[in-house]
Amino acid sequence: MDRRGFLKTLGLTAPALALPIDKAFSQRTTSPEKLPNIVVIVGDDVGYGDLGCTNKASKIPTPSMDRIAAEGVRFTDAHSPSALCSPTRYGLLTGRYAWRTRLQKFVLLSYDPPLIEPTRMTVASLLKRSRYETAWVGKWHVGLEWSTKNGSPAEDTIDRTAPGKTDEKRQWIIDFNKPVRGGPIALGFDYFYGTSACCTSDPPYCFIENDRTVVVPTRTSREEWRGLPGFVPGPMADDWSETDCDFTLTRKAMGFIDGHLEKDPNNPFFLVLSTSSPHNPFLVPEAMKGKSQAGPRGDLVTVVDWAVGQIADHLAKLGLANETLLIVTSDNGAVRGENGHKSENDFRGNKASVYEGGHRIPFIARWPGKIRPGTTSSETISLIDFFATCAALTGTALPDDAGEDSRNVLPAILGRPGGRPLHEAMIFDSGNGEFSVRQGRWKAVAGTLDSLKAISADTKPGQLYDLDEDPGESNDLWAKHPDMAKSMIELLIKYRAEGRSRPSRLRSG
Repeated sequence: MDRRGFLKTLGLTAPALALPIDKAFSQRTTSPEKLPNIVVIVGDDVGYGDLGCTNKASKIPTPSMDRIAAEGVRFTDAHSPSALCSPTRYGLLTGRYAWRTRLQKFVLLSYDPPLIEPTRMTVASLLKRSRYETAWVGKWHVGLEWSTKNGSPAEDTIDRTAPGKTDEKRQWIIDFNKPVRGGPIALGFDYFYGTSACCTSDPPYCFIENDRTVVVPTRTSREEWRGLPGFVPGPMADDWSETDCDFTLTRKAMGFIDGHLEKDPNNPFFLVLSTSSPHNPFLVPEAMKGKSQAGPRGDLVTVVDWAVGQIADHLAKLGLANETLLIVTSDNGAVRGENGHKSENDFRGNKASVYEGGHRIPFIARWPGKIRPGTTSSETISLIDFFATCAALTGTALPDDAGEDSRNVLPAILGRPGGRPLHEAMIFDSGNGEFSVRQGRWKAVAGTLDSLKAISADTKPGQLYDLDEDPGESNDLWAKHPDMAKSMIELLIKYRAEGRSRPSRLRSG
């Protein structure tokens, strides 16, 4: 019996599922059939200005993402918690700011150990409580536990004389025949198919399925790629293709959906497809060359759009579109566009910047029958909110030691926000150790931890912007509103000191 037949036998047909959404999901239920499938597609460095639906002057065709926006809700004030990928992925998975961990700056390298401790609840382990089958397909980049041939730590591959670089020769101490631990399978995911970091710039150049390399690397990456922006030489599998990796990942994501329906059609699934595109180096598949007017990077954005279209069409073909909450977003802001293309529209800064261009991202959600088509929301949200939102969706109470910075934004997604902002304040970091805090229309840029202390001691000013009047952050108002600006910085300091920004259930009673 297929899933629809099963629902019909239980009386869970369309009228039964048409209960008011707040009532249907505010109470715990043992009927997982009422819960939607959840699919999240995360592009790598897709900018707010890349999509046609967010930038009418975009030089990149994005018909699939534009279609999803027309069929659902598009957020105009959505953010990544960080302007770089590893800290953002940590936040998406845990509902907690990554600067609460050992990762204080930059990103993890390919052989860095896991950033998420095995005892921490992730969004996958949370959803498994409601009988979801869970999968992560694509770029991981929050650390894995690699074994070595000589028993030394895998992070010994890092060249200590050049921070941020991996020693090409020392990478061969990794034993690629042994299990790769501490990844998605250890953190609540039933299935993983992907890479340790970015598919196209970070070794090892091979796929991992669950906890094993699919093809063991036996040679060094291609000589002709040396010198490409962002490319790090290292071990490579014989069958590796830099240009086809997102095609492979998209097929694996669709294969997971097919496999789920075959073995467990009556329970929902949770799938993250994390693409490599349009991250550098900009090696474009032959079929996508020249698809945009924004150079090779723009062409790679069309690869993401293709993947979105493939997943959306596959859901429709299987009759799952109406039963699926589909989210399309990005892990941080974009690098600067080519040929006059404004990858971050008119926002200041780009990827790795504490300004809006570093962390304001596209965020589109579609759930037919629950989200009104063609709507926009100006609610300020963050990818860090995904954790608490999934808890609300499934009626799961969050313990105090999980999702410490995550807030439920389901009302905004469903077009039913309350009168108050969903966040008291929101923190962003640049990935370079700089911080900013957002409170309503105001944004205070504080700089580094040393700068926070100086501001608190009144020995150094920060920056203050009114984003309603000045979304491009060009008019610093710190001198005009010093007391308000300083109170925002003190709130940031408080959030750091208390280890949470979401109110404690115990404290709030």
